[in-house]
Amino acid sequence: MRRLLVCLGMLLGLAACAAEPHWAPDDAVAKAHYVSGDPPSVTLYTVVSRETGAGGHSGLMIDGPERVLYDPAGTWYHPYSPERNDLHFGITERMRKFYIDYHARDRWDVIEQKVPVTMAQAQQIRANAEKYGAARKSYCANAISTVLKDVPGFGAIHHTWSPKKLSRYFSELPGATYRVYHDNDPENNTGVLMIQQTDPRAAEIREKAFELQDGKAAN
Repeated sequence: MRRLLVCLGMLLGLAACAAEPHWAPDDAVAKAHYVSGDPPSVTLYTVVSRETGAGGHSGLMIDGPERVLYDPAGTWYHPYSPERNDLHFGITERMRKFYIDYHARDRWDVIEQKVPVTMAQAQQIRANAEKYGAARKSYCANAISTVLKDVPGFGAIHHTWSPKKLSRYFSELPGATYRVYHDNDPENNTGVLMIQQTDPRAAEIREKAFELQDGKAAN
């Protein structure tokens, strides 16, 4: 019995660490295709605790031939943004704001760091993200640093498990900008989850609100 319990515990531990693969169908990905028209860039989002300064999560927006969001081990979801193994499609400006708004709380800030890249660099970074696949829980900085570190021009990026260290490395890249998003909403994203995970028409209501007041996440 003891041996059986040990084996079950090991299996449960492995399950907790396992990646959660998702593979949206081709038609959903094609429908969500979005080109921003902006110069190619990559943008690192780092969620940081206001109380301790510790990093809680990392995400990477890749703006090349198509704008996508690489959110390894993330929990963000939107019905208009189909996902393939942590790579989200259809990242319009509204979706970008949704992503920021989802993470920013009265106890958490979101740091945005953006660097210009060539189209070839953007394509390589996306290819690396696709190759990495779905990340295990708590592997966000590990995945993003792995995806970036061997790309020409990203020599400042070293492999790390820490979102804060990754943010510091990213700040050393040429042309890196820095912005912090604050939000005094309670430590509760239930409303966002209800809107994002239910009928897509409900998401339209929130998008209209952003359109009318430019979204609190953009202030």
